[in-house]
Amino acid sequence: MAGFQLPAGALANRFGGPLLLALGTALAGIGYLIAGTSSSFVLLATALVIGGIGSSTQHPIAANLVAHAFAGLRSRTALASYNFSGDLGKMALPAATAWMIAMMPWRSATVVLGTLGIFAACAVLLARMPQGADDPPRSISADRPAGQSTERGFPLLLSIGIIDSATRMGFLTFLPFLLRMKGANLPMVGVALTMIFAGGAAGKLACGFLGARLGVVRAVFVTEGLTAAGILALLPLPLMAGLAVLPLIGVALNGTSSVLYGTVPELVAPERRQRAFSLFYTGAIGAGALSPALYGLASDAAGVPMMMGLIAGVLLVTLPLAWALRPALRG
Repeated sequence: MAGFQLPAGALANRFGGPLLLALGTALAGIGYLIAGTSSSFVLLATALVIGGIGSSTQHPIAANLVAHAFAGLRSRTALASYNFSGDLGKMALPAATAWMIAMMPWRSATVVLGTLGIFAACAVLLARMPQGADDPPRSISADRPAGQSTERGFPLLLSIGIIDSATRMGFLTFLPFLLRMKGANLPMVGVALTMIFAGGAAGKLACGFLGARLGVVRAVFVTEGLTAAGILALLPLPLMAGLAVLPLIGVALNGTSSVLYGTVPELVAPERRQRAFSLFYTGAIGAGALSPALYGLASDAAGVPMMMGLIAGVLLVTLPLAWALRPALRG
């Protein structure tokens, strides 16, 4: 998924975003269909790669279409709503899959999911897209013009996104180990993850509006500061008190992403947004994929609590980066 963000964006520029979005969704569905009928590990792994390639179209292309459809601050809140809807799917589909697996073999449930992906692709393809959806709308003049000063701000925003994504995936990967050290059983760990994901979904929606109201710098200071403080507070708390703070950590942990995604259109000229979104999601998803392995080495060397403290410390690096972003936003 991370490796094909840029090719997906380049193909969308050539053939149109809605068409590539539909084809990518169909390819993801085909990946599930192959997984459901796979007869070997190699075929199953191939199906996962196919599904990841198809899924790579979703983030950069859909985000670019949303940014083109809404101008000014409406773009920020619209991207937050889009981000939030993705988390709703991440909660609803696993629950539906668990229900299906209780009634049928996992292969049949996987085929159902693949079929759902094919139907979703058809819906995207048949939907009436606004005329010129792939081109910047005329109302784009309401946005801040992306001059040289704002273009220089994008690498700073990308750096914040990379650290934020690495923190999020590192924390979520090792949270169950921390909870087990506090005495949680496996069902309780599942409840804890559900609580933090629910808080994260709410945070993606709320923090998008927070970013529109406070601006990206203040919003990053609030969300990243609360995330670091929440992680550090979680370490000494007993199990039940720790469970109580998880939804609040989830709000701040996931909320920053909406603030960052919504800022991309403010820093990049309309004709370069497709590539900018592709670069941003490549960095964010790639960092999220690599960080558990890197933080795992730290955990093996120093233990889970020390590694969690390291995650909180690394997250604070985003604060001076956000402060350095101010001149570009003023541009």
